Amino acid sequence: MSFENIKYAVIGYPVAHSLSPQMQNAGFETIGMGSPYAKIEVSTEDLGRFVNFARKQLNGFNITVPHKQNIIPFLDEVEPNARAAGSVNTVSINDGKLHGYSTDGYGLEMALGEAFGLKIRGASILFIGCGGAVKAVSFHFAAHGATKLFFVNRTIANAEKLSAELCREFPGLEVASCATADADNISRLAASSNVVIQGTSLGLKNDDPMPVKPELIKHLPYYETIYKPTALLTKMHELGASTADGRTMLLHQGARSFEIWTGHAAPLAAMRNSLEKSINSGMFPGKPLYINDLL
Repeated sequence: MSFENIKYAVIGYPVAHSLSPQMQNAGFETIGMGSPYAKIEVSTEDLGRFVNFARKQLNGFNITVPHKQNIIPFLDEVEPNARAAGSVNTVSINDGKLHGYSTDGYGLEMALGEAFGLKIRGASILFIGCGGAVKAVSFHFAAHGATKLFFVNRTIANAEKLSAELCREFPGLEVASCATADADNISRLAASSNVVIQGTSLGLKNDDPMPVKPELIKHLPYYETIYKPTALLTKMHELGASTADGRTMLLHQGARSFEIWTGHAAPLAAMRNSLEKSINSGMFPGKPLYINDLL
């Protein structure tokens, strides 16, 4: 891909693992736009240099860790829910102006409906973890009518902080939190939940421990935001729970980004087929570009 043909990208640090280029380019190819989407590794120190490049060269980009919050000061406009959550994963660029959105919540909402037939309005949802992606998703769910949001986190102070932020923004919302070691309270919260969402990074490495004891949540549908068979996902399946992994969240949040950029309905079938092919083959092809390659 020549640099001049790059009009969209995903940035992160690291970003080599990202499957967004395969998925997004399948969508772009379907509507006759070629393959304009790349992955670019951008450190925190180089974020400003990338933004200057993007204003002149790109029509939009996605953001993954660690930049979902770092990008916000560089943007000209941010949608209200993304600003409240302090998380942006999609930027559209028009006449050099950068507009920020969060599609993570939409992506997970669609994924839960597809996997379990779950509707967010009126739902009670138990999260494991409360990092940036969980925060963005929880604000989306609260804004779309969830009635109870519960957080299980290793550091209880972080869960309590997120709970307090949600209560300020959504006064009628019921929230609660507990530590991952607190088995009694996990069982209590699980008994009042419709689904459990694992949102930590535990499971990315093969020797990672399970974030919670599966027996505490085994009666719930289980959604794993990591798109591979983690130890907890595998165990939950063995215990008879309905399970799904993060590929459908990636698909639907990416499809929403595609629609923001192009104004076209996302070609979901083509994007899904490309994503499934890459995940099932275990292939994560394509080295990332680096900011110095582009300037």
